[in-house]
Amino acid sequence: MIVFDLKCADCASTFEAWFGSSSDFENQKSRNLLCCPICNGADVSKALMAPNIGAKGNKKAEVPMVAAPSEPPAVAEIKAALAKIAALQAEAIKSSTWVGSNFETQARAMDAGTIETANIYGKATPEQAQAMAEDGIGVMPLLIPIVPPEERN
Repeated sequence: MIVFDLKCADCASTFEAWFGSSSDFENQKSRNLLCCPICNGADVSKALMAPNIGAKGNKKAEVPMVAAPSEPPAVAEIKAALAKIAALQAEAIKSSTWVGSNFETQARAMDAGTIETANIYGKATPEQAQAMAEDGIGVMPLLIPIVPPEERN
């Protein structure tokens, strides 16, 4: 096994990754299997690394402590925005009713006026959501995935 420091050209973050060999890295890179764990960018390359050379005899080389690089400002701003979106969505869900797989049926019934209008959320396929939008029913996807109430611990 070999460890490489990798650098993302999109967000400038540096991270470690383990490979079976140097050719494994090249193989995965050529097949576009590498991505940045911070921004999911695909423009990843090897970063400069200091060689790991052992000290002479029984001496251990003293390695100075170096502070980890801070996140690029854009990444921190994105994380903060996503956290705010998640909090707003969680607050909106508190005043909504989970209808599960009956989402399309309930939304269409509310649109037709056969049941009282209420805030609901549930499951719908992309095709169902597209059909409802085309029919003028005001639906939108949740931006942050959620765990359905019946699947929570």
